Amino acid sequence: MQEVPCTLESGESTTCLRIARKSVPSDHAQGPWCPKSVHDGPEAGGIWPEAGTAHDVTGEFIANLATFYGDSAWALHNEDGTINVTDTAEACAAAARPDVDPALHNHCVECLPTYLARDTVVETLIPKLPTRAKSPSPIRSNIGLALNGVEFAAPAPTHAILAAHTLAPFDDCGGHINMHDGYHYHAVTSGCLTSIAQDDAHAPMIGYALDGYPIHARAGHDGAEPTDLDECRGHMDDTRGYHYHVAGPGKNQTLDCFTGEIVQGAARRPPGPPPGQPPRE
Repeated sequence: MQEVPCTLESGESTTCLRIARKSVPSDHAQGPWCPKSVHDGPEAGGIWPEAGTAHDVTGEFIANLATFYGDSAWALHNEDGTINVTDTAEACAAAARPDVDPALHNHCVECLPTYLARDTVVETLIPKLPTRAKSPSPIRSNIGLALNGVEFAAPAPTHAILAAHTLAPFDDCGGHINMHDGYHYHAVTSGCLTSIAQDDAHAPMIGYALDGYPIHARAGHDGAEPTDLDECRGHMDDTRGYHYHVAGPGKNQTLDCFTGEIVQGAARRPPGPPPGQPPRE
């Protein structure tokens, strides 16, 4: 981590923290994402958000997608009970792009850490001291960083995923992998992320948003979510000042907007490796 001069989207000059991060976390395992058989239980798959609920991606869930979505075109499983799962880096890249390769329709998309370049490092700029914006700004791509260095990403493009009759589950920690962004979170679940406990039983801190304000877990030790959150899912208290609380894992939206100023260009996705790059040795 390094302090560097930077410019906010308002044009104001300030000091930022330049944070270099790897593409996978070191504090928890990644996966699994896709069950391989319709007989597999919840331990074989991850979760999928729909209508505010995080559903366990079991073999039965996969087998019943046609009923779940009211669309008979869903057919991720075969007569022998096996499930169509992407099993190469090339298939992962082709299935995870916005225009899903037609050959990979009706697949469960599972991209593995071994598909990523060994030395992939991404840098993120976050203001050292937050600056309140005149009005909230929308989430355009990445939202911020967890304390373990993993990106909180914008909502997954579920409309494109579902239109191709594919499923791209998150693992039980709320993350998955694509070839451009590495491992990233679309949801926050309990018990996975590195966190900083609060002395007053407030929800623990789990990261920072791109505007520099802290991000906390959804609920405190009593299991209750704050009732005074603003439109961006933030609020103020005397101990922490302004900070955010993440949404539940079924929402596919960690935060709803930025209250503070972000760095110019910070919300743009960095260029990634070309689709179809070979897996590392």
